[in-house]
Amino acid sequence: MKWKRHESYLEILPPKEFDFKECLVFLGRSSQEVLHQIKAGSVYKLLKIKDETILLKISGSSPSILIEFPIQFPSSNTYEEIAEYIWEWFDFDQDLNGFYQAASKDEMLQSLIAKYKGLRVIGIPDLFEALTWAIIGQQINLGFAYTLKKRFVEQFGESLTFEGDTYWLYPSYEKIAQIRVEELRGLQFTRRKAEYIIGVARAMANGKLTKASLLQQKEYQPIKKSLMAIRGVGAWTADYVMMKCLQIPDAFPIADAGLHQALKLQLGLKQKPAIEEINVIAANWENWRAYATFYLWRSLYESNK
Repeated sequence: MKWKRHESYLEILPPKEFDFKECLVFLGRSSQEVLHQIKAGSVYKLLKIKDETILLKISGSSPSILIEFPIQFPSSNTYEEIAEYIWEWFDFDQDLNGFYQAASKDEMLQSLIAKYKGLRVIGIPDLFEALTWAIIGQQINLGFAYTLKKRFVEQFGESLTFEGDTYWLYPSYEKIAQIRVEELRGLQFTRRKAEYIIGVARAMANGKLTKASLLQQKEYQPIKKSLMAIRGVGAWTADYVMMKCLQIPDAFPIADAGLHQALKLQLGLKQKPAIEEINVIAANWENWRAYATFYLWRSLYESNK
């Protein structure tokens, strides 16, 4: 059983290889994040399921995750969808034993596993959010990407205020499909990015692009090819979406600047490695390159732990 419903909370029963505190470090990596808040070791996140807007308080209580509802309880038929969202968000279907076995043969990953064991790829279950967040982040620094995301969410998303704090939902593709490029330009989006984001929204609104249709292809290369057929989606964006939304453990955003910086630091290099060098370094990571990347990203904010 994945979850249990109690009188006043929902209990998620994760796999053994899970460390809530490690995942909390990742979720708390940026003070600019607008889609969740961390307070006293718990994550507060707003969800919309069907027409219900629900504030969740997510806490670790080993070996479980407890979901409380600070404002009001969801309707009875919504509990399962909340549990499924959390299950997907923390990538609980992934058996990490395979990754740990592969990592045991790699000197650099061995040390990362020792530090961060139980960390899972924290996903972005919503395809529109995953694609557009990746597009927002193209060719700019992470700080400015978060600034644009915050403007986008606060301009077009829905919100709920509770005890003085405002919680936000990511804008829906239905809403963004209706806006004009100039509305995003006013938030400092480039014209190209504005066109890409609205294009993704319209493709989803007319049913040409769905998460289910991508996952039906099953294999890495056909999925990547389908994603890269979308205007504004290059190789890095496709791999990022496969890693964070489609939960493909061998997705590999090899051109990622954070990955390059982490490798430079972990290997004591004078400069960031070239793509050819990264392919050699990653030879032991087959089938688990997304997880290797995620653990390397984690090493970049070691001081935040």
